[in-house]
Amino acid sequence: MLIDGYGRVATDLRVSLTDRCNLRCTYCMPEEGLAWLAKPDLLTDDEIVRLVGIAVTRLGVTEVRFTGGEPLLRPGLTGIVERCAALTPRPRLSLTTNGIGLARTAPALKAAGLDRVNVSLDTLRPDVFAALTRRKRHHDVLEGLAAARAAGLDPVKVNSVLMPGLNADEAPDLLAWAVENHYELRFIEQMPLDAQHGWRREAMISAEDILASLRTRFTLTPEGEDERGSAPAERWLVDGGPARVGVIGSVTRPFCGACDRTRLTADGQIRTCLFATEETDLRGALRSGAGDDELAARWRTAMLGKKAGSGLDDPAFLQPRRPMSAIGG
Repeated sequence: MLIDGYGRVATDLRVSLTDRCNLRCTYCMPEEGLAWLAKPDLLTDDEIVRLVGIAVTRLGVTEVRFTGGEPLLRPGLTGIVERCAALTPRPRLSLTTNGIGLARTAPALKAAGLDRVNVSLDTLRPDVFAALTRRKRHHDVLEGLAAARAAGLDPVKVNSVLMPGLNADEAPDLLAWAVENHYELRFIEQMPLDAQHGWRREAMISAEDILASLRTRFTLTPEGEDERGSAPAERWLVDGGPARVGVIGSVTRPFCGACDRTRLTADGQIRTCLFATEETDLRGALRSGAGDDELAARWRTAMLGKKAGSGLDDPAFLQPRRPMSAIGG
């Protein structure tokens, strides 16, 4: 199993399939994009499936989430999902996406074995979407969400980040829309993972700000800690339920003590935390002929070095060199 020095067991694997994205969200990357990884640096489909297989069959991983960049840009995505769904024991498979292209691919992904999906959508207003993402693709995301629900992916979760001066006032409207459409909404505090290193704590919309805004229109009843488990989101019943809303307070309400995640980047590096400043190279070992036992041992050693927390509350905190798009959400 993947046990760290604090007794936490990692059972949730986040796999980045690409660092590329077809949006240019202001809180993630500059308008011109980034210097993308060269194709030879990316793990191949076979390498991804092999490493996921090691995690599932040898290291106790039970949940696998495919991320990016934008994972729908990975040409072999459906095949990767299908092959990972065939593993024994079968992991629960999910996808985090911006939703562009999901209307076309949702049925095939469901048929391949994908269980659920998280779609990023920060606003209900097309003009604000264009300002936030620098692309006029709002309608495509809405179509993708509807297609995911129609395909039987369950639950369909929506991830929203609120930004001052842009969409900070939209929390109640987003929740009303999500409840009406049977999506599970999760608000996420903006994290210091932008490529521009422009994040400022004092400008962030906090979890408390979000909850205060939601309570102007809804009654929120907290779920118990037993319901939450190791999930990053604190969840509330909306007007008595059954609808729920989650808030991920990564900055102001960290959940590091219950973290059960391990991360594999698109170029084959193990990361123990979103905010880690160190990585462990599995790609080099894999391509040098390392066997599954050696790769599993390297992974275990990497996780033993996981820190107690993200360090966000430390005045000496240093933002990771890689931005979110290159780490995987």
